Amino acid sequence: MVDVVEQQSTSSVPRWAAIVAITLGVLLAAGVVTVGLVGRHVHGERQQTAEAAEQARRHGPLALPPVPAPQAQSSDCAAVLAALPRELPVDGAELPRRELAQPAPPGAVAWGDAQHDPVSLRCGIDAPAELTRTSHLTNVSGVDWFSINEGDLTTWLAVDRPVYVALTVPQEAGTGPVQTLSRVLGRTLPKQEVFP
Repeated sequence: MVDVVEQQSTSSVPRWAAIVAITLGVLLAAGVVTVGLVGRHVHGERQQTAEAAEQARRHGPLALPPVPAPQAQSSDCAAVLAALPRELPVDGAELPRRELAQPAPPGAVAWGDAQHDPVSLRCGIDAPAELTRTSHLTNVSGVDWFSINEGDLTTWLAVDRPVYVALTVPQEAGTGPVQTLSRVLGRTLPKQEVFP
């Protein structure tokens, strides 16, 4: 009689452990694919939201949030608004006036088109808390401006006239809007001390 000796390998992995390892690998791969698809979907939604916001900024009536503007209906602001150009030079283009969404804040005007983010003007606003006697001012064509940078926007505040006039422009707009408004203010409102 021949004895048959079964050889057992001491290095073999139990069958159940191999099944668990393979199953976990498949689940992990499925999870990675799912996360990738969800991430792509979320990125796509964010991109669509950003594109919709850009379309809203560049088309149709422009919504400007209200800000305190106690002198917006003053004769000084009326003179400034009447003297503003129909088109504003921005980065080599002439931007037409934009319709404002109702209710439009008093003393406000905007320019823009489908290729450019809007430029807005507000007349008769309060002085910002950031404006102090030690603030750096920039003189453009005889008008003293105080600038406030917020993200991709810069607000230029004319501080040496009887009313404060704010011009908010996108960073890429260049200096055309500030130069144009400086000429308008120079012709329309008398110069005065920044801090009388």
